[in-house]
Amino acid sequence: MKPKFFSFIILLSMFSCVNPEARKPVLRKSSSVMQESIEFNKALIAAQENAFEKFIKQDSVSTYFLSNFGFKYKINTKASTNYYPKKGDEITYTYEVYDINMQPIYTKNQIGVQKYIVDQQEIVDGLREGLKLMNAGDDVTFLFPSHKVFGYLGDQKNIEVNQPLIYKVQLIKINKQNESN
Repeated sequence: MKPKFFSFIILLSMFSCVNPEARKPVLRKSSSVMQESIEFNKALIAAQENAFEKFIKQDSVSTYFLSNFGFKYKINTKASTNYYPKKGDEITYTYEVYDINMQPIYTKNQIGVQKYIVDQQEIVDGLREGLKLMNAGDDVTFLFPSHKVFGYLGDQKNIEVNQPLIYKVQLIKINKQNESN
């Protein structure tokens, strides 16, 4: 029994000392899917920008501005104050949501008065960035491309997938972070 056992150990040690060969990585070609996604998003953004340009041409009496955040807006009513909300300030505002044809999706009455602590609570990107461009008393109309609001999901209720939106926002009050009023 001992010779069989020793021969087994010798055979086992001979085969276990062989260096393992490295496996080659598996190449996956996903560049075509990625390229299709890029092309789709470029076309979507271009179509939404064209729709906004048509909307702006119809509203020729107003001046629209391009924000640094990638959306356009016009100031309906400008307040005399000159304080923009900063991180930690609590703001009170109302807004309405319209589709590109100015058909109401959500009204002020449906939404109600909103309170938001700047950069410390979650709201859609476009609205978060737009509120920072306003003073207390301002009334502003924002033209948000879909990627700045509800994007490819919609809101699962009234806002469709990849739908550009128009927000009419009234900033009522700004409570500065270090002041009670």
